[in-house]
Amino acid sequence: MRNITILLLLLFGLSRFIVLGKVRVRVVNKLGSGMIMKIHCQSHDNDLGYLAVPDGLEVEWKFSLNIWGTTLFYCDVQWDNSNWHHFVAYSYEWYSNRCQTECSWLISKDGQLFVYNQEFGNWDLMPFQD
Repeated sequence: MRNITILLLLLFGLSRFIVLGKVRVRVVNKLGSGMIMKIHCQSHDNDLGYLAVPDGLEVEWKFSLNIWGTTLFYCDVQWDNSNWHHFVAYSYEWYSNRCQTECSWLISKDGQLFVYNQEFGNWDLMPFQD
């Protein structure tokens, strides 16, 4: 009986992984005035390094969701000698509806953080987690 339970849990986990597939995350610099956005994104397993993103451009990456539904990517951003600002770029627990296949983030001219909501088709203002 124990083996059957383990097998069912494994199959459930694998089916969720197959159904969920890959997610693309992108962060767009819309600060304006030629401002360069510095960004550092990482997960528990992947460090994407520090990047300098020119105004109007973006950084993007793709990943597969893990079997346990605990995929988490977080980023720190800075511009124009500001403090570093922290946000969760992807969390299966928080964003699985909002970012079903793509999580698009935008840093606006006034330094606000927005995420595109795929479920409702609009941009939502999100506070930084400083």
